[in-house]
Amino acid sequence: MGAENITSVTEFILVGLSNNRETQILLFVVFLIMYSATIVGNLLIIILVRVDSCLHTPMYFFLTHLSGVEICFVTTTGPQMLAHLVSGNGAISFTRCAAQMYATTCLGCTECLLLSAMAYDRCLAICSPLVYAAVMSKKHQWQLTSASWAVGFLLAAVNVTCTISLPFCGTNHINHFFCEQPVVFKYACIESRYTAPVIFMVSTLILVGPFSVILISYGLILYSVFQMQSRVGRRKAISTCTSHLVVVTLFYGTLIFMYMRPGVDAADDRDKQTAVFYIVVTPILNPIIYSLRNKEIHKAMAKVLRRPGFEEQT
Repeated sequence: MGAENITSVTEFILVGLSNNRETQILLFVVFLIMYSATIVGNLLIIILVRVDSCLHTPMYFFLTHLSGVEICFVTTTGPQMLAHLVSGNGAISFTRCAAQMYATTCLGCTECLLLSAMAYDRCLAICSPLVYAAVMSKKHQWQLTSASWAVGFLLAAVNVTCTISLPFCGTNHINHFFCEQPVVFKYACIESRYTAPVIFMVSTLILVGPFSVILISYGLILYSVFQMQSRVGRRKAISTCTSHLVVVTLFYGTLIFMYMRPGVDAADDRDKQTAVFYIVVTPILNPIIYSLRNKEIHKAMAKVLRRPGFEEQT
């Protein structure tokens, strides 16, 4: 194949979720509502944790970072997806596509690591309550979150660099609604001998590593819970972990399906349908799941609503 064809692709056309105009308008309305609710819900959690001193604990410290990641995550894809649904045109330049790949991959890696840090925090709180305050100091909290962000940036750089270094010389129509690294990779016309193994290894590392930490942490938590004599203590321990387990199941289940399937040659509708769960559904469910049965969040909300300034406005 000639060099002029190898370098000819300068933009991609995102096929999107539907080609039907009426369906596109309907999806625009639905996703606009979900995007707005995601931003408001996660921002509300951050504000509540900031203003209520009762929530200044390691668990809520990690939760604010998770909410911040979710806000950034949906913002890297949401506005563009909404614009494409309105215009009916899914064109995106190669540069913007690469930037979006990096942003989503970085934030996805960071979320995986933050979820494992949250599991580690719960394990310490339940299994070693006497040393919990000393071990999970403010310094240690910042070290864990900083490491999550740093490793996310690094691993995303490896995967995305391996992808964009490949030539794209065939069709520029991508069967997806945003530039996702494993999907874009399938459209490369020449595959380096080492590129696919490196990408698969990094994807496996960022998924299996944190997931193993979560499984070990909750294994230890379950063991400690069954050793408890008090039913009230058991109920409280299980209650504090249930929300996190639901989020982990939703997030990891779909990511593992997408990123740990070597040998799939072409993108199909399953890729974008799966992506809807962790791009649109999971971010909006996080604030709901973490606050629905959380009495501390309820109390913080009640305090905010009872503030004089708020009452005067209402």
